[in-house]
Amino acid sequence: MSNRNSQQNKQAARERLRAERERQAKRDRMRRQLFVGGAVVAVLAIAGGIGYAVTNMNSDDNANKKWRAAAQKKTFAKPANATGPQGTTVVIGDKKAKNTLHVYEDMRCPVCAQFEKYTGPTVLKDLKDGTYKVQFTMGTFLDDNKQLPGAGSKNALSALGAALNVSPQAFLDYKEALYAPENHPEETDDAFAKDQKLIDVAQQVKALKGNAAFEKAVKKGTYDRWALAMSKTFDDTKDITGTPSFKLNGKKLQVGKNPPMTPDQFTPLVKQNLKK
Repeated sequence: MSNRNSQQNKQAARERLRAERERQAKRDRMRRQLFVGGAVVAVLAIAGGIGYAVTNMNSDDNANKKWRAAAQKKTFAKPANATGPQGTTVVIGDKKAKNTLHVYEDMRCPVCAQFEKYTGPTVLKDLKDGTYKVQFTMGTFLDDNKQLPGAGSKNALSALGAALNVSPQAFLDYKEALYAPENHPEETDDAFAKDQKLIDVAQQVKALKGNAAFEKAVKKGTYDRWALAMSKTFDDTKDITGTPSFKLNGKKLQVGKNPPMTPDQFTPLVKQNLKK
């Protein structure tokens, strides 16, 4: 009895071991299949992501080229409240002010948006108080960036021209609204290339809200060629290599290698360079 039971137990143990090995082998095959399948899916996903990014980049680059080509075919129009042969001199403030702050920005620039958020109110207060008048030169170099191509900088600048044509205050208010955190897109998002986006933001500006003439100018691209001329003025300023940048009475304002970004940096630097 004992011997027979022992033999049966050994046989049963061998069967259980064999069955467990088969289950383990099956699990291993399944794991290998899942790993290979997952790798294929991952490769496809990565390839798809790269393809999507490249497609978007090519699309944005084409948008940039198409915008520029279309603008060059349009009749040149200079906004009211601008001076110079092509209206690329935009100076706002008391003409009698002894000092001139020159501001260089790009409408897609995220660092410009940060400056406008923290130090923009200081500039506007100084402008209102007559501490200086402000000259604006707007660039569109981000549209031409190989990694971030688009047409948003140029399109937003054209819309700013339409706002300037309404009034200098409309220009200031609209620029402030476009740079506002709730309105300003990520650097990778070419949202300002869409006219409707620009018109929607304009509804936050008293002088532009429901302004049919302004909206028509944005949709028709009335100031597109002016935007290209302004952009060229920026590009031709060789000592300005990025945005935001500032000059006070022709002298570049810097904190080390960086522009003055905060009120605590900006105000003392301005004061020590003001003409008395």
